[in-house]
Amino acid sequence: MKLSKLLEPFQALSNRLFAKLYLAQTISLLGDAFTWVGLALLAYQFGEERAAVILATALTLRVTAFIIFSPFAGVLADRVSRKKILYITHFIRMAIVGCLPFVTEEWQIYVLIFLMNIFNAFFSPTYRSIIPQIVDKSIYRQAIGLSAATYQLLGVLGPGLAGILAIWLGAREIFFVDAATFVIAGILLLSLPKSKLDVVPDEIEGKIKPTTWQDVLKGMKLLFSNQYVRFALFIELVSAVAGALILVNTIVLVKGGLQLTDKDYGIIMAAFGIGATVAAFVSGAIDKSKSRRISLIIGALVLGVAISAANYLNFSMLFILWIVAGLGQSLAEIPSETLIGETVPVEEQGKVYGSHFAFSHLWWAFAYPLAGFLGTTFPNQSFLYGGIITLAILVLVVIFLRPKNIHRKQ
Repeated sequence: MKLSKLLEPFQALSNRLFAKLYLAQTISLLGDAFTWVGLALLAYQFGEERAAVILATALTLRVTAFIIFSPFAGVLADRVSRKKILYITHFIRMAIVGCLPFVTEEWQIYVLIFLMNIFNAFFSPTYRSIIPQIVDKSIYRQAIGLSAATYQLLGVLGPGLAGILAIWLGAREIFFVDAATFVIAGILLLSLPKSKLDVVPDEIEGKIKPTTWQDVLKGMKLLFSNQYVRFALFIELVSAVAGALILVNTIVLVKGGLQLTDKDYGIIMAAFGIGATVAAFVSGAIDKSKSRRISLIIGALVLGVAISAANYLNFSMLFILWIVAGLGQSLAEIPSETLIGETVPVEEQGKVYGSHFAFSHLWWAFAYPLAGFLGTTFPNQSFLYGGIITLAILVLVVIFLRPKNIHRKQ
Protein backbone atom coordinates (compact mmCIF):
# COMPACT_ATOMS: atom_id res chain seq x y z
CA MET A 1 0.00 0.00 0.00
CA LYS A 2 1.35 3.42 -0.96
CA LEU A 3 2.18 5.99 1.70
CA SER A 4 -0.37 8.38 0.19
CA LYS A 5 -3.11 5.83 0.84
CA LEU A 6 -2.06 5.44 4.48
CA LEU A 7 -2.22 9.21 4.90
CA GLU A 8 -5.76 9.44 3.49
CA PRO A 9 -7.41 9.48 6.96
CA PHE A 10 -5.83 12.90 7.57
CA GLN A 11 -8.03 14.31 4.78
CA ALA A 12 -10.83 14.44 7.34
CA LEU A 13 -8.98 17.27 9.11
CA SER A 14 -9.83 19.54 6.18
CA ASN A 15 -13.19 19.87 7.95
CA ARG A 16 -12.40 22.53 10.58
CA LEU A 17 -15.22 21.51 12.91
CA PHE A 18 -14.11 17.90 12.89
CA ALA A 19 -10.49 19.02 13.36
CA LYS A 20 -11.44 20.86 16.57
CA LEU A 21 -13.52 17.94 17.85
CA TYR A 22 -10.69 15.57 16.95
CA LEU A 23 -8.14 17.69 18.84
CA ALA A 24 -10.35 17.66 21.94
CA GLN A 25 -10.64 13.89 21.66
CA THR A 26 -6.89 13.49 21.23
CA ILE A 27 -6.02 15.52 24.33
CA SER A 28 -8.63 13.77 26.46
CA LEU A 29 -7.65 10.30 25.28
CA LEU A 30 -4.01 10.96 26.10
CA GLY A 31 -5.06 11.64 29.68
CA ASP A 32 -7.32 8.58 29.70
CA ALA A 33 -4.36 6.41 28.73
CA PHE A 34 -2.57 7.71 31.82
CA THR A 35 -5.59 6.93 33.98
CA TRP A 36 -5.96 3.29 33.00
CA VAL A 37 -2.26 2.58 33.37
CA GLY A 38 -2.38 4.43 36.67
CA LEU A 39 -5.33 2.27 37.71
CA ALA A 40 -3.34 -0.89 36.94
CA LEU A 41 -0.41 0.36 39.01
CA LEU A 42 -2.75 1.47 41.79
CA ALA A 43 -4.35 -1.99 41.85
CA TYR A 44 -0.90 -3.56 42.15
CA GLN A 45 -0.25 -1.44 45.27
CA PHE A 46 -2.97 -3.44 47.02
CA GLY A 47 -0.93 -6.62 46.47
CA GLU A 48 0.04 -8.78 43.50
CA GLU A 49 -2.57 -11.38 44.42
CA ARG A 50 -5.31 -8.71 44.37
CA ALA A 51 -4.25 -6.83 41.22
CA ALA A 52 -6.12 -8.96 38.67
CA VAL A 53 -9.26 -9.07 40.82
CA ILE A 54 -9.29 -5.31 41.40
CA LEU A 55 -8.73 -4.55 37.72
CA ALA A 56 -11.35 -7.06 36.59
CA THR A 57 -13.91 -5.72 39.08
CA ALA A 58 -13.24 -2.08 38.21
CA LEU A 59 -13.44 -2.75 34.49
CA THR A 60 -16.60 -4.82 34.94
CA LEU A 61 -18.19 -1.87 36.74
CA ARG A 62 -17.09 0.31 33.84
CA VAL A 63 -18.89 -1.77 31.26
CA THR A 64 -21.91 -2.23 33.55
CA ALA A 65 -22.37 1.55 33.55
CA PHE A 66 -22.28 1.55 29.75
CA ILE A 67 -24.75 -1.33 29.50
CA ILE A 68 -27.28 0.36 31.76
CA PHE A 69 -26.99 3.97 30.63
CA SER A 70 -25.79 3.97 26.99
CA PRO A 71 -29.18 3.25 25.38
CA PHE A 72 -30.78 6.14 27.27
CA ALA A 73 -27.79 8.37 26.53
CA GLY A 74 -28.17 7.67 22.82
CA VAL A 75 -31.86 8.60 22.93
CA LEU A 76 -30.99 11.78 24.83
CA ALA A 77 -28.44 12.69 22.14
CA ASP A 78 -31.24 12.61 19.55
CA ARG A 79 -33.49 14.84 21.67
CA VAL A 80 -31.47 17.55 23.43
CA SER A 81 -28.37 19.67 22.83
CA ARG A 82 -25.46 17.38 22.01
CA LYS A 83 -22.99 20.12 22.89
CA LYS A 84 -24.41 20.38 26.43
CA ILE A 85 -24.16 16.61 26.87
CA LEU A 86 -20.52 16.72 25.79
CA TYR A 87 -19.23 19.48 28.03
CA ILE A 88 -21.36 18.76 31.12
CA THR A 89 -20.39 15.09 31.24
CA HIS A 90 -16.81 15.98 30.35
CA PHE A 91 -16.26 18.29 33.32
CA ILE A 92 -17.98 15.92 35.74
CA ARG A 93 -15.58 13.18 34.64
CA MET A 94 -12.69 15.56 35.23
CA ALA A 95 -13.76 16.07 38.84
CA ILE A 96 -14.05 12.33 39.43
CA VAL A 97 -10.61 11.62 37.97
CA GLY A 98 -9.20 14.22 40.35
CA CYS A 99 -10.40 12.09 43.28
CA LEU A 100 -8.54 8.91 42.25
CA PRO A 101 -5.14 9.88 43.74
CA PHE A 102 -6.71 9.95 47.20
CA VAL A 103 -8.05 6.38 47.15
CA THR A 104 -7.14 4.33 50.24
CA GLU A 105 -9.61 1.43 50.00
CA GLU A 106 -10.63 -0.94 47.21
CA TRP A 107 -14.30 0.04 47.38
CA GLN A 108 -13.37 3.65 46.66
CA ILE A 109 -11.83 2.58 43.35
CA TYR A 110 -15.04 0.78 42.43
CA VAL A 111 -17.31 3.72 43.33
CA LEU A 112 -15.25 6.28 41.41
CA ILE A 113 -14.84 4.08 38.33
CA PHE A 114 -18.57 3.37 38.21
CA LEU A 115 -19.51 7.05 38.60
CA MET A 116 -16.98 8.16 36.00
CA ASN A 117 -18.31 5.71 33.47
CA ILE A 118 -21.94 6.64 34.01
CA PHE A 119 -20.96 9.97 32.50
CA ASN A 120 -18.72 8.26 29.93
CA ALA A 121 -21.83 6.37 28.84
CA PHE A 122 -23.50 9.69 28.01
CA PHE A 123 -20.42 11.28 26.45
CA SER A 124 -19.29 8.49 24.09
CA PRO A 125 -22.46 7.77 22.04
CA THR A 126 -23.01 11.51 21.69
CA TYR A 127 -19.47 12.02 20.40
CA ARG A 128 -19.82 9.11 17.95
CA SER A 129 -23.15 10.40 16.61
CA ILE A 130 -21.67 13.85 15.95
CA ILE A 131 -18.91 12.65 13.58
CA PRO A 132 -21.16 11.53 10.69
CA GLN A 133 -23.24 14.66 11.26
CA ILE A 134 -20.40 17.12 10.67
CA VAL A 135 -18.36 15.36 7.95
CA ASP A 136 -19.31 14.51 4.39
CA LYS A 137 -19.97 10.87 3.56
CA SER A 138 -17.03 10.99 1.17
CA ILE A 139 -14.59 11.38 4.08
CA TYR A 140 -16.56 9.63 6.83
CA ARG A 141 -14.49 6.46 6.60
CA GLN A 142 -11.33 8.54 6.87
CA ALA A 143 -12.69 10.40 9.91
CA ILE A 144 -13.54 7.16 11.70
CA GLY A 145 -10.20 5.64 10.72
CA LEU A 146 -8.30 8.68 12.00
CA SER A 147 -10.24 8.72 15.28
CA ALA A 148 -9.65 5.02 15.82
CA ALA A 149 -5.98 5.24 14.85
CA THR A 150 -5.46 8.15 17.23
CA TYR A 151 -7.14 6.21 20.02
CA GLN A 152 -4.72 3.36 19.44
CA LEU A 153 -1.71 5.63 18.93
CA LEU A 154 -2.36 7.20 22.30
CA GLY A 155 -2.49 3.68 23.63
CA VAL A 156 1.12 3.50 22.47
CA LEU A 157 2.19 6.85 23.89
CA GLY A 158 0.07 6.72 27.03
CA PRO A 159 1.40 3.55 28.69
CA GLY A 160 5.00 4.41 27.86
CA LEU A 161 4.68 7.96 29.17
CA ALA A 162 2.71 6.75 32.18
CA GLY A 163 5.47 4.31 33.08
CA ILE A 164 8.00 7.15 32.97
CA LEU A 165 5.73 9.50 34.92
CA ALA A 166 5.15 6.81 37.53
CA ILE A 167 8.90 6.76 38.16
CA TRP A 168 9.21 10.56 38.29
CA LEU A 169 5.93 11.52 39.97
CA GLY A 170 4.44 8.34 41.42
CA ALA A 171 1.56 6.17 40.26
CA ARG A 172 -1.17 8.21 41.95
CA GLU A 173 0.02 11.53 40.56
CA ILE A 174 -0.67 10.30 37.02
CA PHE A 175 -4.36 10.98 37.68
CA PHE A 176 -3.65 14.70 38.10
CA VAL A 177 -2.14 14.72 34.60
CA ASP A 178 -5.38 13.28 33.26
CA ALA A 179 -7.41 15.95 35.08
CA ALA A 180 -5.27 18.63 33.42
CA THR A 181 -5.96 17.20 29.97
CA PHE A 182 -9.69 17.34 30.74
CA VAL A 183 -9.41 21.10 31.28
CA ILE A 184 -7.77 21.69 27.89
CA ALA A 185 -10.16 19.39 26.03
CA GLY A 186 -13.13 20.97 27.81
CA ILE A 187 -12.18 24.45 26.55
CA LEU A 188 -12.16 23.10 22.99
CA LEU A 189 -15.58 21.49 23.47
CA LEU A 190 -17.03 24.76 24.77
CA SER A 191 -15.79 26.54 21.63
CA LEU A 192 -17.73 24.23 19.29
CA PRO A 193 -20.77 25.91 17.64
CA LYS A 194 -24.01 24.58 19.11
CA SER A 195 -25.93 25.03 15.85
CA LYS A 196 -23.63 22.61 14.02
CA LEU A 197 -23.79 19.83 16.61
CA ASP A 198 -27.46 19.62 17.51
CA VAL A 199 -30.06 17.72 15.53
CA VAL A 200 -33.44 19.39 15.22
CA PRO A 201 -35.79 16.80 13.72
CA ASP A 202 -38.22 19.24 12.14
CA GLU A 203 -39.92 16.42 10.31
CA ILE A 204 -41.31 14.97 13.55
CA GLU A 205 -42.71 18.24 14.89
CA GLY A 206 -46.47 18.09 15.14
CA LYS A 207 -46.34 14.32 15.38
CA ILE A 208 -46.70 12.21 18.48
CA LYS A 209 -43.20 11.79 19.88
CA PRO A 210 -42.19 8.29 21.00
CA THR A 211 -41.49 7.58 24.66
CA THR A 212 -37.94 7.07 25.88
CA TRP A 213 -38.45 3.31 26.06
CA GLN A 214 -39.86 3.23 22.54
CA ASP A 215 -36.78 5.03 21.27
CA VAL A 216 -34.48 2.68 23.21
CA LEU A 217 -36.21 -0.33 21.67
CA LYS A 218 -36.07 1.30 18.24
CA GLY A 219 -32.32 1.74 18.58
CA MET A 220 -31.93 -1.95 19.43
CA LYS A 221 -34.16 -2.96 16.53
CA LEU A 222 -32.17 -0.87 14.06
CA LEU A 223 -28.95 -2.35 15.45
CA PHE A 224 -29.95 -6.00 15.09
CA SER A 225 -32.04 -5.77 11.93
CA ASN A 226 -28.94 -5.03 9.83
CA GLN A 227 -27.18 -8.36 9.23
CA TYR A 228 -23.84 -6.69 8.55
CA VAL A 229 -23.85 -4.63 11.75
CA ARG A 230 -25.12 -7.65 13.68
CA PHE A 231 -22.27 -9.85 12.45
CA ALA A 232 -19.71 -7.16 13.26
CA LEU A 233 -21.22 -6.71 16.74
CA PHE A 234 -20.79 -10.39 17.58
CA ILE A 235 -17.24 -10.38 16.24
CA GLU A 236 -16.67 -7.72 18.89
CA LEU A 237 -17.50 -10.41 21.47
CA VAL A 238 -14.41 -12.28 20.25
CA SER A 239 -12.22 -9.20 20.54
CA ALA A 240 -13.70 -8.39 23.97
CA VAL A 241 -12.65 -11.74 25.45
CA ALA A 242 -9.11 -11.38 24.09
CA GLY A 243 -8.91 -7.69 24.94
CA ALA A 244 -10.00 -8.28 28.53
CA LEU A 245 -7.31 -10.90 28.97
CA ILE A 246 -4.72 -8.44 27.73
CA LEU A 247 -5.91 -5.55 29.92
CA VAL A 248 -6.40 -7.59 33.09
CA ASN A 249 -3.61 -10.17 33.01
CA THR A 250 -0.71 -8.53 31.18
CA ILE A 251 0.47 -6.69 34.30
CA VAL A 252 0.54 -9.95 36.28
CA LEU A 253 2.36 -11.71 33.43
CA VAL A 254 4.98 -8.96 33.11
CA LYS A 255 5.56 -8.13 36.78
CA GLY A 256 4.75 -11.50 38.34
CA GLY A 257 5.68 -14.06 35.69
CA LEU A 258 8.58 -12.30 33.99
CA GLN A 259 9.63 -10.34 37.12
CA LEU A 260 9.93 -7.06 35.23
CA THR A 261 9.18 -3.39 36.04
CA ASP A 262 6.35 -0.87 35.60
CA LYS A 263 8.26 0.59 32.66
CA ASP A 264 8.45 -2.84 30.99
CA TYR A 265 4.70 -3.21 31.45
CA GLY A 266 4.20 0.13 29.73
CA ILE A 267 6.41 -0.98 26.83
CA ILE A 268 4.48 -4.21 26.36
CA MET A 269 1.14 -2.38 26.36
CA ALA A 270 2.63 0.13 23.92
CA ALA A 271 3.38 -2.76 21.56
CA PHE A 272 -0.31 -3.65 21.55
CA GLY A 273 -1.11 -0.05 20.71
CA ILE A 274 1.40 0.01 17.85
CA GLY A 275 -0.33 -2.88 16.12
CA ALA A 276 -3.78 -1.45 16.72
CA THR A 277 -2.73 1.95 15.37
CA VAL A 278 -1.31 0.52 12.15
CA ALA A 279 -4.48 -1.51 11.54
CA ALA A 280 -6.70 1.52 12.22
CA PHE A 281 -4.84 3.66 9.68
CA VAL A 282 -5.05 0.90 7.09
CA SER A 283 -8.78 0.41 7.69
CA GLY A 284 -9.35 4.12 7.07
CA ALA A 285 -7.47 4.02 3.76
CA ILE A 286 -8.48 0.75 2.13
CA ASP A 287 -10.59 0.69 -1.01
CA LYS A 288 -14.25 1.04 -0.12
CA SER A 289 -15.14 -1.92 -2.30
CA LYS A 290 -13.18 -4.34 -0.14
CA SER A 291 -15.11 -6.88 1.86
CA ARG A 292 -15.36 -6.12 5.55
CA ARG A 293 -15.94 -9.78 6.31
CA ILE A 294 -12.28 -10.47 5.61
CA SER A 295 -11.20 -7.76 8.04
CA LEU A 296 -13.55 -8.96 10.77
CA ILE A 297 -12.75 -12.66 10.56
CA ILE A 298 -9.00 -12.32 10.03
CA GLY A 299 -8.74 -9.75 12.80
CA ALA A 300 -10.51 -11.97 15.31
CA LEU A 301 -8.53 -15.05 14.20
CA VAL A 302 -5.18 -13.28 14.51
CA LEU A 303 -6.12 -11.94 17.92
CA GLY A 304 -7.15 -15.35 19.26
CA VAL A 305 -4.06 -17.12 17.97
CA ALA A 306 -1.71 -14.38 19.20
CA ILE A 307 -2.79 -14.40 22.85
CA SER A 308 -2.72 -18.21 23.10
CA ALA A 309 1.09 -18.34 23.33
CA ALA A 310 1.64 -15.40 25.69
CA ASN A 311 2.30 -17.42 28.85
CA TYR A 312 5.28 -19.17 27.27
CA LEU A 313 7.24 -16.24 25.82
CA ASN A 314 10.06 -13.98 26.95
CA PHE A 315 9.87 -10.19 26.93
CA SER A 316 11.06 -9.73 23.33
CA MET A 317 8.69 -12.30 21.85
CA LEU A 318 5.80 -10.98 23.93
CA PHE A 319 6.46 -7.50 22.55
CA ILE A 320 6.21 -8.81 18.97
CA LEU A 321 3.14 -10.90 19.73
CA TRP A 322 1.31 -7.95 21.31
CA ILE A 323 1.90 -5.95 18.12
CA VAL A 324 0.19 -8.74 16.18
CA ALA A 325 -2.63 -8.89 18.74
CA GLY A 326 -3.15 -5.13 18.37
CA LEU A 327 -3.49 -5.52 14.61
CA GLY A 328 -6.19 -8.11 15.13
CA GLN A 329 -8.04 -6.01 17.71
CA SER A 330 -8.51 -3.02 15.38
CA LEU A 331 -9.43 -5.12 12.37
CA ALA A 332 -12.11 -6.87 14.42
CA GLU A 333 -13.68 -3.77 15.96
CA ILE A 334 -13.64 -0.78 13.58
CA PRO A 335 -16.06 -1.99 10.84
CA SER A 336 -19.17 -2.00 13.05
CA GLU A 337 -18.84 1.69 13.91
CA THR A 338 -18.27 2.59 10.26
CA LEU A 339 -21.32 0.60 9.18
CA ILE A 340 -23.60 2.41 11.63
CA GLY A 341 -22.45 5.82 10.43
CA GLU A 342 -22.93 4.88 6.79
CA THR A 343 -26.28 3.09 6.98
CA VAL A 344 -28.30 4.76 9.77
CA PRO A 345 -30.03 8.17 9.30
CA VAL A 346 -28.38 11.03 11.23
CA GLU A 347 -31.46 11.66 13.39
CA GLU A 348 -31.44 7.99 14.50
CA GLN A 349 -27.71 7.54 15.03
CA GLY A 350 -27.67 8.62 18.67
CA LYS A 351 -29.99 5.84 19.77
CA VAL A 352 -28.27 3.24 17.56
CA TYR A 353 -24.81 4.18 18.81
CA GLY A 354 -26.22 4.03 22.33
CA SER A 355 -27.52 0.50 21.78
CA HIS A 356 -24.25 -0.49 20.14
CA PHE A 357 -22.29 0.79 23.14
CA ALA A 358 -24.60 -1.11 25.49
CA PHE A 359 -24.24 -4.46 23.73
CA SER A 360 -20.54 -4.14 22.93
CA HIS A 361 -19.94 -3.37 26.60
CA LEU A 362 -22.15 -6.29 27.57
CA TRP A 363 -19.52 -8.47 25.90
CA TRP A 364 -16.87 -6.86 28.09
CA ALA A 365 -19.02 -7.40 31.20
CA PHE A 366 -18.77 -11.10 30.39
CA ALA A 367 -15.12 -10.90 29.35
CA TYR A 368 -13.63 -9.07 32.35
CA PRO A 369 -14.81 -11.55 35.02
CA LEU A 370 -13.70 -14.39 32.74
CA ALA A 371 -10.25 -12.78 32.46
CA GLY A 372 -10.08 -12.30 36.22
CA PHE A 373 -11.11 -15.91 36.82
CA LEU A 374 -8.53 -17.27 34.39
CA GLY A 375 -5.84 -14.99 35.80
CA THR A 376 -6.38 -16.10 39.39
CA THR A 377 -7.27 -19.77 38.79
CA PHE A 378 -4.77 -20.54 36.02
CA PRO A 379 -2.07 -17.84 36.36
CA ASN A 380 0.41 -19.80 34.24
CA GLN A 381 -2.05 -20.75 31.47
CA SER A 382 -4.54 -17.85 31.52
CA PHE A 383 -3.78 -16.66 27.98
CA LEU A 384 -3.71 -20.18 26.56
CA TYR A 385 -7.18 -21.03 27.88
CA GLY A 386 -8.45 -17.57 26.98
CA GLY A 387 -7.18 -17.98 23.42
CA ILE A 388 -8.97 -21.30 23.08
CA ILE A 389 -12.23 -19.74 24.29
CA THR A 390 -11.77 -16.81 21.90
CA LEU A 391 -11.29 -19.06 18.87
CA ALA A 392 -14.26 -21.24 19.83
CA ILE A 393 -16.55 -18.19 19.96
CA LEU A 394 -15.23 -17.04 16.58
CA VAL A 395 -16.10 -20.39 14.99
CA LEU A 396 -19.66 -20.21 16.35
CA VAL A 397 -20.17 -16.63 15.17
CA VAL A 398 -18.91 -17.38 11.67
CA ILE A 399 -21.06 -20.52 11.37
CA PHE A 400 -24.33 -19.05 12.63
CA LEU A 401 -24.21 -15.27 12.00
CA ARG A 402 -22.07 -14.67 8.92
CA PRO A 403 -24.09 -12.69 6.33
CA LYS A 404 -24.60 -14.36 3.00
CA ASN A 405 -23.11 -11.35 1.22
CA ILE A 406 -21.21 -8.71 3.17
CA HIS A 407 -19.97 -6.80 0.14
CA ARG A 408 -21.67 -3.45 0.33
CA LYS A 409 -21.88 -0.64 -2.10
CA GLN A 410 -20.41 2.37 -0.32
